[in-house]
Amino acid sequence: MTPRWVFSHLNPKLFFSNPFGDTMKTKIILLCLFTLTSFSVLAQQQAADPERTPGVQARQDSNRDAFILEHCADPAAAMATATGRGRGRGRGGPGSIAPGQVMFTVSGISGVIANGTRWRSLWTDTGNNADSPIGVEDGVLVAQNDKSQILKVGLDGVVELVATDTYTGGALAIAPNGTLYVGERALNQGIWQVEPRQVFANTMNGEPLDCLTTGVLNDMIADADGGIYMTMGGVYYINPEGVVSSRYGVNGGNGLALSPSGSILYVTGRLPNASPPANLSVPTNAPEPSGGLVAYDVQADGSLRNERQLAWAGGDGMAVDTNGRIYVTGNGGVWVISSAGEILGFINTPRSMISVSLGGPNKSTLFGVSIRDVEIFAIDILSQGL
Repeated sequence: MTPRWVFSHLNPKLFFSNPFGDTMKTKIILLCLFTLTSFSVLAQQQAADPERTPGVQARQDSNRDAFILEHCADPAAAMATATGRGRGRGRGGPGSIAPGQVMFTVSGISGVIANGTRWRSLWTDTGNNADSPIGVEDGVLVAQNDKSQILKVGLDGVVELVATDTYTGGALAIAPNGTLYVGERALNQGIWQVEPRQVFANTMNGEPLDCLTTGVLNDMIADADGGIYMTMGGVYYINPEGVVSSRYGVNGGNGLALSPSGSILYVTGRLPNASPPANLSVPTNAPEPSGGLVAYDVQADGSLRNERQLAWAGGDGMAVDTNGRIYVTGNGGVWVISSAGEILGFINTPRSMISVSLGGPNKSTLFGVSIRDVEIFAIDILSQGL
């Protein structure tokens, strides 16, 4: 299936050569067709909003307080808890292939990664310009927060521009049918379908998502039914009709992923007053773990139950393989955790990672995005992604 985020383009030669003869009537017909097509394309794009500043997160926007006061029933709470990711404005073009293809060797983990396998650098940039990676067959998609763009970085490091004008889009999700969604972090936040351009959800109980007392839209993942789970200082579910649920549980939430069956949702975090057991088993080459993973049982309607602490390692973005193992960033590398919460190993990384994803031709390439000095790395693993 061709993903819906692959854009089609008009052939410019149509307007400079005429297969039917160089007559005024035909030129007029072609011009009319071009005009109608252009209006159709423009209608799919998001209209410019004077209240929103592309490349600036809502919490950093000078218009935020006025927006909250006008639109939120409880403005004091919304203004008191503005939080979110931000690493400064980006510069330059869409990035470049990392010089020298820096390599970094890791220790093996049984069934996961072979000893001596090397990370390779695919691409580098500056600013907050690579987040929410989604592995695809020939590379990885990333959201460029500061540049308000979506890129695809190929396995060869070649960069393709997928979408522009995403209003500080910093989170991505792909539905099983190939539809690509972007979570926009500019003022008046929301989730948009990329192609054709249309809003999926940007309100809760009639108020903008900015009125949630939880800062910016952080991460999201689509389920098999056309709904989306998102973290925004808490865990929420948006059903296929775009209706946003109340917050689930008490976990603040950050990165999130679904189990292979879709029956369990994993979210990074540690529940209040939760402490790791004294006999927690940690691999010898791993650092002292921090953070953790919280699990929820997914119900038939997408709602969540049974919030529980699953594991005691994990800080941000994650991916899941077909065996149910969880690859989650944290403590300067990538933790590998079983579906039962056991720490199986720790993958050292060239730089601290903010998020990971599985993709490539056999879904056996682990992509990682570094936190600072934005860089995308890739490494071959023994298992496969979903």
